[in-house]
Amino acid sequence: MELRNVLGGPLQECGLDPVTGFTRSGRCEVTPPDVGLHGVCAVMTADFLAHQQELGNDLVTARPEWRFPGLVPGDRWCVVAVRWLQSAREGRAAPVVLASTHESVLQVVPSELLHQHAVDVPDDPSALL
Repeated sequence: MELRNVLGGPLQECGLDPVTGFTRSGRCEVTPPDVGLHGVCAVMTADFLAHQQELGNDLVTARPEWRFPGLVPGDRWCVVAVRWLQSAREGRAAPVVLASTHESVLQVVPSELLHQHAVDVPDDPSALL
């Protein structure tokens, strides 16, 4: 079964440097063991990382035992949907790559909110003109 994104298409890769995903596949796959729903492909910003740290979710400190490198602004990372939503509600959301965000996120985060923070570039950029 093909994994789907919030746009209804195939789930695209989120990031390989660092390698992200609950399964460390580079994609925001949501599997049964992933009770946290690590499905939002977000581009880290200093503000988002700081807000997450304020909430007790340290995304900056490396944790080798979890194969977690620690993040810096510009990294793409599959974040927990509820955690991303907390930051969005405070006006501190990280940009979202919709094509790489798992469809299950829509159970937690409204589609309109994801679209407000989207940074996707379409296959045909002339549509942006």
